[in-house]
Amino acid sequence: MVEKQESSVLYYPIREDAARRAKEMNSFSDYKEGSATAEYRRCVDQAVEIAKHQKEKVDPIYHGKIDALVDTYARKLADNMNRGFEIDARVPSVMIAGPANFPTGKKAKQNAARTHNMEEWRQVQGILDKIKSTGMGGISADNPHAVEQLEKKLERLEQSQQTMKEVNAYYRKHQTLDGCTALGTMEIEKLKVSMEQPWHLGDKPFHSATLSNNSAEIRRIKARIAELKQYAEVGFQGWEFAGGKAVANQEMNRLQLFFEEKPSAQERQILRQNGFKWAPSVSAWQRQLNHQGILAAGRIDFIRPLSGEHPRDLQPKVKQNPGRDETVR
Repeated sequence: MVEKQESSVLYYPIREDAARRAKEMNSFSDYKEGSATAEYRRCVDQAVEIAKHQKEKVDPIYHGKIDALVDTYARKLADNMNRGFEIDARVPSVMIAGPANFPTGKKAKQNAARTHNMEEWRQVQGILDKIKSTGMGGISADNPHAVEQLEKKLERLEQSQQTMKEVNAYYRKHQTLDGCTALGTMEIEKLKVSMEQPWHLGDKPFHSATLSNNSAEIRRIKARIAELKQYAEVGFQGWEFAGGKAVANQEMNRLQLFFEEKPSAQERQILRQNGFKWAPSVSAWQRQLNHQGILAAGRIDFIRPLSGEHPRDLQPKVKQNPGRDETVR
């Protein structure tokens, strides 16, 4: 039974019976009842604490993703620990069994399983690093809140541009930053120190190149917002193909391929070559939902629509460019 703790994070069950058998097969000391569960919960609580600190650093729109990562960590850690107990209980240590007729072959297989389980444990611990980095990087088009985040970033950039212009204008008129209402007292003092440094370029607080670079970033963000909004308005359509269906999942921003039977090794390779990745969480092969994704799907014969059309021709609002190179860029 999955148990919920106060922070709403779930504790997944730890097999105390398996932990006890593993202890008995590898040690003469008695197993302390509940110790495996206690260790598991200590690790989960640590993940919760990491998540708490990360939420304080990032925009609230990332909080849901952080919570999901913590839950994934808790679930996979429980699976890994339980599997480890099962592996440890397969063959007793030579200390417990004695050297006579010791099953060396089974022991070798057990050690190989332990090595694999340890690698899985390292991957589970890597989820903690994902929690720490969530919300700290750039804004991915895969993020369902991408437009909202980009608009907030654009607002900050435009405000910064206006502030820099006002500060430069004030300095040009007064030849001092004292009394400039566009900046706070601490910001003025820091800027004064910066202007006194030998590496400071020009005779004004903010160099022309700084404003030009910021302006270029504003234009880039505006173009990206327009592109993402266009994708959201396209109304991409899925289709059925022999042995499955393609779903245009607007909410997740994914073109998803669902197969009735597992694709062959060759077909899986073709899917990967065209940018599709297997997503166990939804049991689908998927990639970002955009024009390039539709074009990539059109190059894969075994997911061709039953009508025989190119997937591009099924899209109601996609602008047709007959001479366009269909290479995914």
